[in-house]
Amino acid sequence: VQLVESGGGLVQAGGSLNLSCVVSGLHVTMLNMAWFRQGAGKEREFIASITWGTPNIYYGDSMKGRFTASRDSAKNTVYLQTDSLKVDDTAVYYCAASTSGILPQAMGLQRQYHYWGQGTQVTVSS
Repeated sequence: VQLVESGGGLVQAGGSLNLSCVVSGLHVTMLNMAWFRQGAGKEREFIASITWGTPNIYYGDSMKGRFTASRDSAKNTVYLQTDSLKVDDTAVYYCAASTSGILPQAMGLQRQYHYWGQGTQVTVSS
């Protein structure tokens, strides 16, 4: 499984970006997918996950409202719409995937995911 993120860039505070993660090697409906981010000097942080099959979407507690995860099965791609961006949202955003079942309460744990993309940088200026 290979994951390739794109869509990051430089944006002013209050702006939006739509991040993409193109999946190859397996169909996205057979994968549990997730988005994480890591700011400079910070731990990697869970944003959202999309379950395999008929998707359920889960969000990190501090991520609800401004981040929206979605999946396009026809394009084998998952997306993360980021709105009302703040300077503190500056980070590298990663897409991750797992071929294993994951309990809902564990969807936010990095160790559940076997495959990771290279990340896409999001920089929010004030």
